[in-house]
Amino acid sequence: MPWKEIYVMDQKIQMISNWLSGDYGITELSRLHNVSRKTVYKWIERYQEDEENGLRDLSSRPLTCARATPAEVVGEIIVLKNRYPDWGARKILGWLRRHRPGQQWPVASTMHDILQRHGLVKTRKKRHHTPPYSEPFMKAVQPNEVWSADYKGQFRLGCGNYCYPFTLTDNYSRYLLGCHGLAHPAYEPTRYRFEKAFREYGLPNAIRTDNGVPFASTGIRGLSKLSVWFIKLGIVPERIEKGHPEQNGRHERMHRTLKAEAIKPPQYSMAAQQREFDRFQGYFNNDRPHAALGQNPPTSVYKKSNRKYPEKLPAIEYPAHYKVRHVHRGGGLKWGNTETYFSGTLAGEYVGLTEVDNGIWHIYFSFFPVAMLDERTFTIKSL
Repeated sequence: MPWKEIYVMDQKIQMISNWLSGDYGITELSRLHNVSRKTVYKWIERYQEDEENGLRDLSSRPLTCARATPAEVVGEIIVLKNRYPDWGARKILGWLRRHRPGQQWPVASTMHDILQRHGLVKTRKKRHHTPPYSEPFMKAVQPNEVWSADYKGQFRLGCGNYCYPFTLTDNYSRYLLGCHGLAHPAYEPTRYRFEKAFREYGLPNAIRTDNGVPFASTGIRGLSKLSVWFIKLGIVPERIEKGHPEQNGRHERMHRTLKAEAIKPPQYSMAAQQREFDRFQGYFNNDRPHAALGQNPPTSVYKKSNRKYPEKLPAIEYPAHYKVRHVHRGGGLKWGNTETYFSGTLAGEYVGLTEVDNGIWHIYFSFFPVAMLDERTFTIKSL
């Protein structure tokens, strides 16, 4: 009968002690400790080889694996990977099967493990996607209800620098509110161009964009610094579905005209290209007939907004029954005694929560619905 596991080491030590005393033979030790003679010989031999560690159990892991991939096969896999660094296990396996059909090759998963053990697999970064916009679009039945903004595809100027045309139109009248060549589609220059338009034309009710930078982010509800600013101004930040430019069809149609009449061929410098954009804006608004406007130009329809651009952002107020919470600097939101990450874009802002079901709360930033909080599990999901 084998030794009980909890006494294994004690039994071994006692057996060796008895053997060292010279009072017991092998058969007696076997009977006394209830193990076979073979086991007695094994532990005496191990003790003699290493008095300090000989009684410890050795690893049960086999020294060799019968199914291990042969070294020469591993070598061929590594050589091919080094020759074609962008190839993964499946491509390597396909090539080897095609060029070495007589050889037995490991499956793709085993080949991937081999590459990984040798540090030849690049870890892919997790891709974060912009949450889709879930609200219905506003209908433009008069000027300034909906504006559309976008960056027309970048192109190289004659000097070699890139130009990113920022464009802004009124959806109802097709009026081109702005067309400016920028060096980068970044937040600061984009906001500056919006401010110029707001000061000149007033504020729209909504601005429709795509999901690119700087209009959207991968954070909660796709909010970016720009869209947060829009909301503070009382403007709804609408976003089209990814891969559906037809949802901003009027703006895209203007881009085709812009490309044909102001970009081909591109000018040598940004200043010269901006002169072309200015010329195009005047022509598009004042001279070019539009079929949807009865062959009249946009200037015959467009009127400035009655909503003036405020020099100071108005304070955000929530209904009395809302629970107001501050989004901490790191983007955390505290509810009761628990805090979780909510939104880095809204860090420093105040949000309002209203209960819509038992333990279910909707989170608003100003008038704009942002997320849903389930206080039972303390999970936050983008609306």
